[in-house]
Amino acid sequence: MKLNAIIEKGESGWFVGQIEEMPAVISQGKTIEELKSNLLDALYLYLDTQKDQTVKEYEGRTIIREELILA
Repeated sequence: MKLNAIIEKGESGWFVGQIEEMPAVISQGKTIEELKSNLLDALYLYLDTQKDQTVKEYEGRTIIREELILA
C-alpha cells in the first residue's frame, strides 16, 4: 500500500504535511525526511486510536473478524 504526503514549507522553515488519504494525520519536521518519519509515527498512533475506539463499540457483541491484506 502506498500513501501520499502533501508537504508545505512553513513560514518558520519547518516542513508541514499530512497524509492525503487520511487527512487527520498531520505532522511537521525540520527536514522532509524527518517530516515523513513523523507522519508515519502519527499514522500508527491514529490507527491504534481508531482501533481502540472500534473495539469499544463492538464490546460484548458477537462479531466475525477477518484480516484484510492490502497489496
